[in-house]
Amino acid sequence: MDKIVPINEEYTYEGTAIVSQTNLDGVIVYTNKMFSLVSGYEASELLNQKYSIIKHPEMPKTVLDKISETINGGQVWKGLVKNLRKDGLYYWIDIEILPIKDDNGTITGFISTGKKAIEKEIKENTELYKKMLSAQG
Repeated sequence: MDKIVPINEEYTYEGTAIVSQTNLDGVIVYTNKMFSLVSGYEASELLNQKYSIIKHPEMPKTVLDKISETINGGQVWKGLVKNLRKDGLYYWIDIEILPIKDDNGTITGFISTGKKAIEKEIKENTELYKKMLSAQG
């Protein structure tokens, strides 16, 4: 029987870069092995799913909106994101999301690379995100 783990328990990891790619609709079209390992999903479970499959409920809407606005505007977004694993554990990732552009400069998708977030930044963002969640009601 599968163990149900509450979303307030952290998953920690070490390793190489976590990489994923989505289309314009946020549907995952590529993940590297590390992304699968850290998210707890097999690549086959992630492909053709919305990236929101790993969205943690404690990610403030204002942060998610800012990410979307930035990358859809053709800019790079960098920061910390709290994600939810398949098994219910969460993990923090220091991520950079870049728009992919064709030869005409049209955005065709997005690629993200991430690494394990450092403890100091996790603590700062945890407090900030709690305040933002309280403000959004």
